[in-house]
Amino acid sequence: MDFLAGCIGGAAGVLVGHPFDTVKVRLQVQSVDKPLYRGTFHCFQSIIRQESMLGLYKGIGSPMMGLTFINAIVFGVQGNTMRRLGEDTPMNQFLAGAAAGAIQCVICCPMELAKTRMQLQGTGEKKSSSRKVYKNSLDCLTRIYQREGLRGVNRGMVTTLIRETPGFGVYFLAYDLLTRSLGCEPEDPYMIPKLLFAGGMSGIASWLSTYPVDVIKSRLQADGVGGKYQYSSIMDCTRKSIQREGWRVFTRGLTSTLLRAFPVNAATFATVTLFLLYVRPDEESKDCEAAPASHQAPLQQQAQPSSLAPLIDAGDACEIADSEGRPDSSSLRNTPEIERWNEKKAVPLLLLSASLYCR
Repeated sequence: MDFLAGCIGGAAGVLVGHPFDTVKVRLQVQSVDKPLYRGTFHCFQSIIRQESMLGLYKGIGSPMMGLTFINAIVFGVQGNTMRRLGEDTPMNQFLAGAAAGAIQCVICCPMELAKTRMQLQGTGEKKSSSRKVYKNSLDCLTRIYQREGLRGVNRGMVTTLIRETPGFGVYFLAYDLLTRSLGCEPEDPYMIPKLLFAGGMSGIASWLSTYPVDVIKSRLQADGVGGKYQYSSIMDCTRKSIQREGWRVFTRGLTSTLLRAFPVNAATFATVTLFLLYVRPDEESKDCEAAPASHQAPLQQQAQPSSLAPLIDAGDACEIADSEGRPDSSSLRNTPEIERWNEKKAVPLLLLSASLYCR
């Protein structure tokens, strides 16, 4: 259920964040000699006026299809890496996030290639225009594969790897540091706004750390649209971009990227919370019945100030912990104590995984 909730929450985040992403890509790759858009808000207005609201959602099929696979990879790789590292520290969170980011590039790169090509299709054309190169994201990838093979489908893989590896690491690191410093505990009545703040700021930190690479990635993946190629390599793209547009080229589309951080996290949070509240309403009572009698009295007396209280495992009140509320690091590997402590963090980590693609 947690995995399904993460996928549904991630889908909600994509629905909210995709229009911002479309604007970002359009601004990143537009010609400096004949620019179509003056800025973020002008780009929004122009797309809606010329292509309707649906123009903002071009290419959304690709991230929707890849979301499940990315969540599965991130869940598995991050969890296994943390178990191997043995201790839950901010630096280990960074390393685990970086590992997850690197592995999921196998899915992310082709997915973003199709998304970028679909987002650029019909740029500046009127709503009535019926000229389309690609029918959908799958057709886009099929046509690219037929023309260019696997190399074409994986266009931009190196830049995606350079962006995602530190980007995911910074996201996990910032999220961990913020949730620790803010004290995001299940008993905290302000847990919801704290998690929203942590998710939004983590997304901003992640994008700021790798945004120049994202600009180059978008340009390389958009290169060849219309049969005209401008760049022969990453360095060639970087050099030509700087020569023609200066260092400001690396901030193109940044405003729309940062603007989407908080609404995406809010949509993800609300969806995950509501889904789990509806599908697991009786989980706490079942856990209480299964707990030893000696632990039931404290559980019955425990207040539930947060709307997320029914989502927290009741067994958390029975855990064996050190003075900081965490299991002893000397027995961190494969012990019931660390498993129960990880369950205590299930909601923040679930929301984190659901919003990773839309960060």
